[in-house]
Amino acid sequence: MAVLVTGGAGYIGSHVVRLLNERGDDVLVVDDFSTGIAARVDGLSVVDLDLAAPDATDRLVDAIREHGVDSIIHFAAKKQVGESVEEPVMYYRQNIGALTNILAAVEATGIESLVFSSSAATYGMPDVEMVGEDLDCRPINPYGQTKLIGEWMIDNQITASQMRGTAFNAVKLRYFNVAGAGWSELADTAVMNLIPIVLGRMKDGKAPIIFGDDYDTPDGTCIRDYVHVKDLAEAHIAALDYMKSGGTTETVFNVGTGTGASVKEVIDTIAEVTGRDIVPEMGERRAGDPPALVADVSRISALLSWKAEFGLEEIVRSAVEAAGMLPEQK
Repeated sequence: MAVLVTGGAGYIGSHVVRLLNERGDDVLVVDDFSTGIAARVDGLSVVDLDLAAPDATDRLVDAIREHGVDSIIHFAAKKQVGESVEEPVMYYRQNIGALTNILAAVEATGIESLVFSSSAATYGMPDVEMVGEDLDCRPINPYGQTKLIGEWMIDNQITASQMRGTAFNAVKLRYFNVAGAGWSELADTAVMNLIPIVLGRMKDGKAPIIFGDDYDTPDGTCIRDYVHVKDLAEAHIAALDYMKSGGTTETVFNVGTGTGASVKEVIDTIAEVTGRDIVPEMGERRAGDPPALVADVSRISALLSWKAEFGLEEIVRSAVEAAGMLPEQK
């Protein structure tokens, strides 16, 4: 199999690229390196390309044909919720524009398989603790909207392909809270999610902040489903294999553990793994934070035979080790 991975120099993409290489697949990376790190894909075939650029489709078609690509995994996207609220036009231009160019290249080259990096942000603020794929999607920010629109675009392309008698199929993976590191050199370098934020504040000698401790949860803090980035990467491989084996029963899958952990539990686990006392500061609630959001993972388990292998302690330990903050690393 020859796989084109957009955003392959990024945090999640680089884990998938490594797993594909380890099992012997040919990999072509497309990245504009706006956030990706070149060292993560050193020695691989790479196309430096802004996927939303006017010439992106033509360059993708050339690259697909030159490298004999038969499958695409699409990660490349803007993904900061707050930034998307401040700059919605940029998010629509980049995320929707890039996918438009990719689907045009798919149509021109006859690519049969696409895995799309979607998000639990498509659900918005569902009034349920366990979120299933059939729940109505009502995203509450431009980032989540671009992911849902991307799913619609892909579904329309599948329908058009069926009408033409061609074989295009796709899987959309809705990630929950991704964390940890499969390999330390591929760690998350963006300080935007809970675990990197806490570790960053600890390095700076500051207390982490908990935004609200009066939610309707056992300890008053928000509950989320944390999935190890290597488990998530394995889900992409499972999705590719599902399509290659003719699987088309469902095309949308949650990726999580099916188990929630509260903000306080995560911070307590970080304290235990680092061997340090952490006394968080309490802040006000943030607008738009639901009390609990946990993935129903029964569909991906049944159809893709995928299940998360790592729990919270292993996720935290891998992130702490990558940050050089284990007690034995002092």
